[in-house]
Amino acid sequence: MSYYTFFKGALFKPLIRVLVRPRVVGSERVPATGGALLAGNHISGWDTLVIPAMLPRTMTFPAKAELFVGRGPVSRVVAWFVRAVGILPMDRTGGRASASSMDVVLDALREGKVVGIFPEGTRSPDGRLYRGRTGVARLALATGVPVIPVGVQHTRPPSLHRAVVRFGEPLDFSAYAGAGNDRDVLRHVTDQVMAAIQELSGQRYVETYANGVKAALREGRTLDLVEVARPGLGRTAPPLPGRP
Repeated sequence: MSYYTFFKGALFKPLIRVLVRPRVVGSERVPATGGALLAGNHISGWDTLVIPAMLPRTMTFPAKAELFVGRGPVSRVVAWFVRAVGILPMDRTGGRASASSMDVVLDALREGKVVGIFPEGTRSPDGRLYRGRTGVARLALATGVPVIPVGVQHTRPPSLHRAVVRFGEPLDFSAYAGAGNDRDVLRHVTDQVMAAIQELSGQRYVETYANGVKAALREGRTLDLVEVARPGLGRTAPPLPGRP
């Protein structure tokens, strides 16, 4: 038995069932075999526990590389745990180191693993859905794996409401596989993923990056946040590669 299976079955799944009483919809939409990219909204730190606990397959997430370096008693335990359960180290310093980290995620998908990602890049500062970063599109186009949108609600205990985890229909972006790093294609694919997440989560959508909002809040600045009905509203789909 792997550490992942042990911790999931003996600890996290029973704990999640007691604390947030999750209702799961559409888990059969996650392919039984082969690589898949699960892209979800991020409203609570518990999302990284609730989603895997409710999924029949083993899955992993990329996490900041700092978690893998233990400098004190607690951090050593955390570093051991993330390695033991197969979490993927992600360097966020930029440049070549970050590119190598992306290779780790690409390899996991190509090896047939299920990888979870939060396209917003951070937890929502106020419960709304924020603009997605294009990493989800880069991973999908580079590997050809399906993207499974996930919408979660009420995942932070304690809550008067049952948590809800909804898995959507797989999204296939293989028609854009030859687009490379075309910015319009990356934004279109990302917006399509975020629109599918919004449909599952029921959140209002803000056309701003959540990291920028959090930075403004820390600095005491006020931002004029613009809500739109759905991600990508008003933008046309780019032509398929090879077509005018």
